Amino acid sequence: MNRLSAHIGYLFSDIPLLERLEAAAGAGFTAIEHPRPWEVPATEMRSRLAANGLSISQLCAAVGDASKGEKGLAALPGREMDFRAGFNRALDYAIAVDCPFVHPMAGVPGNADVAAAAETYHRNLSYAVERTAGTSVKILIEAISEVAVPSYFLSTLYHASRIQDIFGPGNVALLLDTFHARANGVDLAQWIGANAHRIGHVHIADHPGRHEPGTGSIDFDALLDALAEQAYEGAIGFEYIPSKTTIDSAAFLPRWKQLIGAKQQQGQQDRRLA
Repeated sequence: MNRLSAHIGYLFSDIPLLERLEAAAGAGFTAIEHPRPWEVPATEMRSRLAANGLSISQLCAAVGDASKGEKGLAALPGREMDFRAGFNRALDYAIAVDCPFVHPMAGVPGNADVAAAAETYHRNLSYAVERTAGTSVKILIEAISEVAVPSYFLSTLYHASRIQDIFGPGNVALLLDTFHARANGVDLAQWIGANAHRIGHVHIADHPGRHEPGTGSIDFDALLDALAEQAYEGAIGFEYIPSKTTIDSAAFLPRWKQLIGAKQQQGQQDRRLA
């Protein structure tokens, strides 16, 4: 849990994309993530990451046309060629910048038949898994609650887990988003205790409001305890809507770093004694 990742689509959004890397490093983050970093050539992104002592933790693939409200293409029948082109672009970029995860967003099938959407999604994920075989990149999928995106194809952790079981955790990892999970009534610490092997990445946002930790009802100490107890070693990404300036909203970060370090140490000690 040493990689604290700033989602620079949400954080520092008032400054140009490349400047957000320096801002994230200055605020104490050790990684960044962005769904569509393509405006920065991969070679330049890699150089800027190194210059700021950062890594990139995940990026999205085949997100579709945002101007049309698209939230991904993976479950949209008839868009398979667009999906493949978008996925290939994202995979090439991820390999070039040493990004461990690519997230092919499922999207909103609209009026498409449910069975057709499911078949399309499975077929597109199969393609993605085949393309990542033998690379350093793994597929990441996320349950996005209908509170945030109505009619999103993959809206619950139960559904995402069933999809993961088809391909195996070694090929497809889950992105656990605290806001979406709580919006669906999930007990986060309990779910982590039973499903830690499924998690590849964690997103932090409080609920309700989707702002920074401490603005809502989520017990993040319990969540961090659960992650430490399960020896979670992935990144923790902060994908929240700042309730104030990003810098002011991230005032919790030094405490989190200390807390995570202490919980990791305690977890290691407990496992040695067990």
